[in-house]
Amino acid sequence: MTRAPETLLAVRGLLLAHLNVDPNTVRGSDLEPAEVGIVGDANHRGGYHCGSDRVVANDYSVVESPRDSAGLTLDAAALDVGLFEVASGGRAHTLRTFSVWCVEQCVARAPDTRDIREIIYSADGRTVRRWDRLGRRSSGDSSHLWHTHFSFFRDSIKAGRDQTPLFRRYLTSIGLLEGDMPLTSEDLDKVRSATARGIYDALWVAANGRPYRDLAYTGPGSIGESIKANLAALVVAPVLSGLAGADVVDEPAIIQGVLAGLTPEKIAAAIPPTLAQQVADELARRLAE
Repeated sequence: MTRAPETLLAVRGLLLAHLNVDPNTVRGSDLEPAEVGIVGDANHRGGYHCGSDRVVANDYSVVESPRDSAGLTLDAAALDVGLFEVASGGRAHTLRTFSVWCVEQCVARAPDTRDIREIIYSADGRTVRRWDRLGRRSSGDSSHLWHTHFSFFRDSIKAGRDQTPLFRRYLTSIGLLEGDMPLTSEDLDKVRSATARGIYDALWVAANGRPYRDLAYTGPGSIGESIKANLAALVVAPVLSGLAGADVVDEPAIIQGVLAGLTPEKIAAAIPPTLAQQVADELARRLAE
């Protein structure tokens, strides 16, 4: 029996929690539970709303992508979202604007859209359109004038991959949800690396007037790596220490913020005495080129 996977139930719950403004009353402007569907009704056969017990011969939701054929289970792999209108940030946000935003994210290949195979929607309430990652189709039936359909590659559902990030971003972008994606230790490592790299590059350009080119000056055990390590410890680490559990941040903004507070004393402290002469010699050599 086709079932609704927990990953899509989580998306459904997230949307209803923020777009069903008055959960105690059925209103046309709210997104009601009956308007957010995952499993097709008993007569539904074929397509992403069906699991392995309801697919049909040459079902497009199975045969057109190895991600689908390899991921086929009893789980449905689709979500329908109905009409709604909410006010936030001085603007009205509707199914139309939501759908267009999601399609734009897919077109831009945002990382949190990688598991979406297609979106069938209407931007104006008159014409049905389809964004298809595989480029197979461009439209859909007229029911999509009043609801938007999301298909997910079946392997992502089989793997139990979280599908809420895209929808959280949407809700955050319109002001209905605070940015609540804490930085993981992996995120902090990436920011730390990017910040140290940015500081080092900026210092080098400031000293030379051009980017470094000598590979001997980079790599494991090099002077450059030693400087980066010291900069990370003396300058970057204190900044990052307050970020654990914080909202996702803009790495370039961190780099610029750290550079803004980088004093000559901190730069000097970042270069150990044992490296000072090597650095001076290297700078002199480059400036003489």
